[in-house]
Amino acid sequence: MLYSKTIETPIGEMLACAAEDGICLFLFTDSPDLNSELEKLQEAYQSPLQEQTHAHLDLLEKQLKAYFEGAGQTFSVPLCPAGTDFQQKVWSQLQRIGYGRTISYKEQAQALGDLKALRAVASANGANKVPIIIPCHRVVGAKGSLTGYSGGLWRKKFLLDLESAQHKMEFQ
Repeated sequence: MLYSKTIETPIGEMLACAAEDGICLFLFTDSPDLNSELEKLQEAYQSPLQEQTHAHLDLLEKQLKAYFEGAGQTFSVPLCPAGTDFQQKVWSQLQRIGYGRTISYKEQAQALGDLKALRAVASANGANKVPIIIPCHRVVGAKGSLTGYSGGLWRKKFLLDLESAQHKMEFQ
């Protein structure tokens, strides 16, 4: 069974989908890929999407509220995004980037042990269907330039500014 819930955030409405194993999709409702991603998800799970609450969705909403209020820096909600082994490895590495920190795509490829995989790493970041929770917004271009974010660069900037402000406050 797949469950869904629309969640309001300061950067727009998002649709969260959960299976019994965890959150499997979390996209902005204005994403041009939303309908095709929902179709893929329902096909993969051989299940229709039910607009119905679930413990994973409730926990996600609670943790997002804390995150946007500056009171939460990590997410413990279970995740189960579909992806290749390589994408899973990239997404796992993204979750190790600390709150309020950024790394470049080159640094991410190095952390994964393969500098030649730079484009593949960037592509896997772009395939992340659980943004914010899997913090692909923390990866920036060379010299800190804002590049590539499925929700739009203005949202990436908002998230980085939010985390940077909270991070600075902790060390004052």
